[in-house]
Amino acid sequence: MASFLGLFIVLFATTSTVLVRASNQFSVGDGIGWRQPDSNDTQIYTRWASKIRFQVGDTLHFQYKEDSVLVVDKRSYYHCNTTNPISSFNDGKTVFKLDRPGPFYFISGAHDHCNNGQRLIVDVITLHPSPIPHRPSIWTNAPSPSPVPSSAVLTISTSPIVLMALITLPISFVGHVWLF
Repeated sequence: MASFLGLFIVLFATTSTVLVRASNQFSVGDGIGWRQPDSNDTQIYTRWASKIRFQVGDTLHFQYKEDSVLVVDKRSYYHCNTTNPISSFNDGKTVFKLDRPGPFYFISGAHDHCNNGQRLIVDVITLHPSPIPHRPSIWTNAPSPSPVPSSAVLTISTSPIVLMALITLPISFVGHVWLF
């Protein structure tokens, strides 16, 4: 019985699809950090974010001096409105966890920094696990070639679990009935 249980666990683990992903930590702006961009490079944060596929559970690390990070709604992002942020940080080393799918909007709280390009949109995707393939039941009733509608033929699934069970389980044959 113990060997059957062990075999079942191994087969279940190898035939089930389980998707596990570690979260990633991203340093906003890579080496430049969170600062007002140069006048000839106002799209720096847009380019940075476009290279990354952000997923739920990832974190953003904002490094800055004499500035702040504001999490805002879409309208405030496009209008650089700093008056009503969703969240506000000014500790110089803000860590923000992306806890849901969809867009996140960040702007600088420093005067005119947002208007000069210090803003960031992060679009977070959901990591969907792959569906577990359908495993037919071990025993199914299939139509019989017999003209009598109530007759049926007993068929056996060919899934790996069933095949291994048929090979490894002690089987007794009594009359014309297989007992497992």
